Amino acid sequence: MYSPLEQAAEVATSRRRFSIGLPRSASQAERRFPLTPEAVNILVERGFTVKMETGAADVIHYTDNRYSRHGASIVDRSTTLQCDIVIHLAPLSVADVSHMRRGAMLLTLLHSSVRYTKPLVDALINRGIMTIAIDLIREHEGHSPFADILSEIDGRAALATASSLLADALRGKGILLGGVAGIVPCEVMILGSGIAACAAAMSALGLGAQVRMFDSDTYSLRSALMKLGPGVAGSVPHPHVVDNALRSADVVIATTMNSSEVIGSERIELMKRGVITFDISATPGTTFPSLPTIDLAVARSCDNSTDGYRVCYVNAGSAVPRTAAMALSNTFITMLDDVVTCEGMNNALKLTPGLQGATLTFSGHAVNPEIARISGCRPTDLALFLQLS
Repeated sequence: MYSPLEQAAEVATSRRRFSIGLPRSASQAERRFPLTPEAVNILVERGFTVKMETGAADVIHYTDNRYSRHGASIVDRSTTLQCDIVIHLAPLSVADVSHMRRGAMLLTLLHSSVRYTKPLVDALINRGIMTIAIDLIREHEGHSPFADILSEIDGRAALATASSLLADALRGKGILLGGVAGIVPCEVMILGSGIAACAAAMSALGLGAQVRMFDSDTYSLRSALMKLGPGVAGSVPHPHVVDNALRSADVVIATTMNSSEVIGSERIELMKRGVITFDISATPGTTFPSLPTIDLAVARSCDNSTDGYRVCYVNAGSAVPRTAAMALSNTFITMLDDVVTCEGMNNALKLTPGLQGATLTFSGHAVNPEIARISGCRPTDLALFLQLS
């Protein structure tokens, strides 16, 4: 006689469907947009709900209809700010923060061209917003996926823009960056040897320019020179050597260095007329303090006349916002997958130490020293806070 046996039944575990808000950039100084339509489609297929403000992607020349076809809902600004996760690269306004859902997550940049203010930090704390600076996120291997890709774009964009400015027959010198037979190529001087510096150097070498790289960190400089090959001359920034390089350089690009190099007004006078100068370091504009700056995010045209007028260009990556959107999309997809896998951002913070170091505000507290200083309070130890929560 047969007796019935128990049989395992399939049990489905329902996961919460997170919503992602994409408001239009509130600052003209930030033209980069975080997600392309294709990235939105991938996120929607993986269970996210994406809501985008009308016209938010105009800066990268994508229409609302393109995003709608890939699964995004086109809504007003207030609706995007009510999402679980809001992505806005520049700091939001105080009014925008007041519309956010309490305890929501804001993905933004700390080292943005727009600075954080005390009223804004206080608003983030009072709303209990979990603010994550994507440029501070570090992986297990020590890499910074967002900061590294943005640095690489900055380096290549700076060199591409410099080449275009030099070739401008009306407002530039009307010369090619790389030489042709019988003509000496232009000289590109790069301060620093990190990712942005190497990206600029590779672009310059590809165009046929002569490249000189300076960095006080000899280990970083050695690594860069081994990667770039014998076409780049590298040196520690001894004053006499730097002055000689400034005299002959057609393009000068300053990137982030462990010990920053400041080029004062006396050394500026050593430089050629019509020299193209970029500052793509973490603190743009500080390497050449005596030069007026032109922000490529808001400049309608670039002027670098040859009558001795010199300027310093900053925010080079904003000159190619669609490339930045493509690169950011790849990294955001990976990061947001981790959030779903951990079943929430609180768990993701506990399980991912690299995210803890990128947190600015959490559960009504300032946990980043710089943000705490702006607010006028002492930073809270996030690791201890998570252990007790």
